[in-house]
Amino acid sequence: MGDSDLTHYEVTASRLSPKRTQVDTGDAEFVVGKDVNPVEYFLGSVLACLNSTGTMVARDMDIDIESLEATVEGDINYATYRGEDVDDRAGLQGLDVRLSVETAGDADLDAWLASVKDRCPVTDNVENETGLDVTLG
Repeated sequence: MGDSDLTHYEVTASRLSPKRTQVDTGDAEFVVGKDVNPVEYFLGSVLACLNSTGTMVARDMDIDIESLEATVEGDINYATYRGEDVDDRAGLQGLDVRLSVETAGDADLDAWLASVKDRCPVTDNVENETGLDVTLG
C-alpha cells in the first residue's frame, strides 16, 4: 500500500481553561474536560473503534450483530502528571477490554474477534509504537 492510500487527519485545539480544551476536527467540535477528561475520551475512543471495526468485520463475515457491549479498564498513576518523583510512566499501565456480543445464528466469534483485533486502527495504536513528535511552532 502506498502513501496515496493513507487518510490524513489534522485536528486542532485551543485552550479554554486549565482543564478544558476546545477540539476542532474540521467536521465537528467538542470540548475535552467539560464532562469527560482526556483519559476517558481516549478509553471511549478505544471502545468506539472496536464497535465500528467489529461492525465492519461482521458485515464482511456475514454475521448479524444484535448487540455489542464493551468495557475497558486501566490504571494510571497521576503522580507523574503532577510532577512527583515516581517510577511509573505517565500513561495508562495497561488496558483490559471485554466485549459481549450477541449474534443472530451461529457465528465464529473467535475468528471475528481475531479479525477485529487485527483491523482496529485505535487499538493498533495502543498496541504498537506510533511515533510522536511534539514541537513548538
